[in-house]
Amino acid sequence: MVSRSHKRTAMCRNLQLLRSITDSHARRKTSVLLDASEYIQALKRKLEELNQAITAQKSIDYDPMPMLRVEAQEKGFLIKVLSQRSCDGLLVFILEAFEELGLDVLQARVSCVDKFCLEAIGTKENNQETGNMDVPMVEKVVLQAIQNWSKVTEQGSFTEQ
Repeated sequence: MVSRSHKRTAMCRNLQLLRSITDSHARRKTSVLLDASEYIQALKRKLEELNQAITAQKSIDYDPMPMLRVEAQEKGFLIKVLSQRSCDGLLVFILEAFEELGLDVLQARVSCVDKFCLEAIGTKENNQETGNMDVPMVEKVVLQAIQNWSKVTEQGSFTEQ
């Protein structure tokens, strides 16, 4: 008899606990269990929604194209390129764009470890006037270099030398 009363007490305690967790006001055992089942299904739906939101956020955060900013300076241009990932080979393409523009690199800071970051000051070769060269032109050429790099890396044909 003692065993039966312990079981009944434990069952009542567990049902009360289940009622409090699921916010159920039901009195019958079956109703409490149905409420608990609905509660679990709602939690599963919420978990799926959160997983979908996280997946969508990751795809938004992943920006495959580096960000470019060009500013006119007194004797040339300040070119900044930033990407949230490492960009193997991008520096080569950007330096080729500088060469195409006829810019000498006076000063540069580059980091390619976890993300790509370049800050460079470029001036016209042989101290020539940069008057015929403007920010949109420099942006266009450097952006084209970034796009060319992106195409090459998508094809997987770029290999470091």
